[in-house]
Amino acid sequence: MHDVAKGISSVPVQSNARPRRRGRSVGIAIGLLIVILVFAFGIKALQIGKMMSTPMVMPPTTVSSVTVKEEDWAPTLSAVGSISAVQGAVVSSELGGVVSQIAFENGGTAKKGDLLVQLDASAEEALLRSAEAEAELARQDLERTRGLASQKVLSKAELDAAESKFNRLNAVADQMRSNIRKKTIIAPFDGQLGIRQVNVGQMINSGQQVVPLTSLDSLFADFALPQQYLGQLTPGLEVQVTTDALPGRVFNGKLTAINSMVDSSTRNITLQATLENPDHALRPGMFAKAEVTLPETHKALVVPGSAISYAPFGDSVFVIEKKKDEKTGKESQAIRQQFVRVGEARGDLVAITQGLKAGETIVSTGVFKLRNGMTVTINNDLAPKPQVNPKPVDS
Repeated sequence: MHDVAKGISSVPVQSNARPRRRGRSVGIAIGLLIVILVFAFGIKALQIGKMMSTPMVMPPTTVSSVTVKEEDWAPTLSAVGSISAVQGAVVSSELGGVVSQIAFENGGTAKKGDLLVQLDASAEEALLRSAEAEAELARQDLERTRGLASQKVLSKAELDAAESKFNRLNAVADQMRSNIRKKTIIAPFDGQLGIRQVNVGQMINSGQQVVPLTSLDSLFADFALPQQYLGQLTPGLEVQVTTDALPGRVFNGKLTAINSMVDSSTRNITLQATLENPDHALRPGMFAKAEVTLPETHKALVVPGSAISYAPFGDSVFVIEKKKDEKTGKESQAIRQQFVRVGEARGDLVAITQGLKAGETIVSTGVFKLRNGMTVTINNDLAPKPQVNPKPVDS
């Protein structure tokens, strides 16, 4: 019994030992995990602290630059006007009739004397033959009358009557020839034709418009300026003309006419410039802007228009200056926003009347992405070259 009891009592001792060892192992694992987590969080906290203690430095922004230059600019007077033809007309019919032939194409060109429209002149040609026959008979009668008058057979009055009849019938024949010529409508000068306004077989009246004809090699630019500039204007001054229909194109010409009177209602003087138009890009009736260049010049500080940041509170540029780091002693280039007053613009350039000095270096492009005090590096390899009279490649 004692042995049995001893055996029975020894069984629970062994079953309690296994859970105790398992609990100890789990505790050790949890402890190790906690230590690992604390170690990892500690390292991360040290890294974050180091990053927060080190100031973040943004890399320099690459910009293009330009030096503010002082140039001699001639003052200009600007006005709006329109383009007109040096030689242009709507060809019309002087006599009425039926259109029998149209000898041109719409939009084509014509030389002086080229046939444009032929009207039916069969009736006039028949009348001409009759008038020529009567005139020939009158000529023969005149010759006989002169012979008899020389022999004192006929009186001077009869000779005068024969000469008058001959001249009158010749005049009738000449009138018929003139009517036939007027029914042949020809180009009065070299030029470009428009769109015809008649058709073959159409009965037209005297004065009927046939087709516009315009010489486009040279054109006029008509505009007006206030009377106070009259003393500065003389024929021969340079004139530059631009139009919205041809952006980027500048047409050069000369001031050729100044009106003899000032408009009493507007107090403006009407002016006219002559432009060369070899490629026929300009057309009469176009709206245009004219700039008259005066002979005297003045000094102007000029910068590219792309260097100016336009804003409602004021226009500004970014001046590039050298900046020295107090800790390291290294020099870098930083920008400073400078407010300026903008003057007139010519082509890609703009005059600055206040805020800049000659020789200063400013950012020429990309000003919209900059802030005051930023560090920059200069790269002008692909920087555009501003011009007073730009000539785009695709113009």
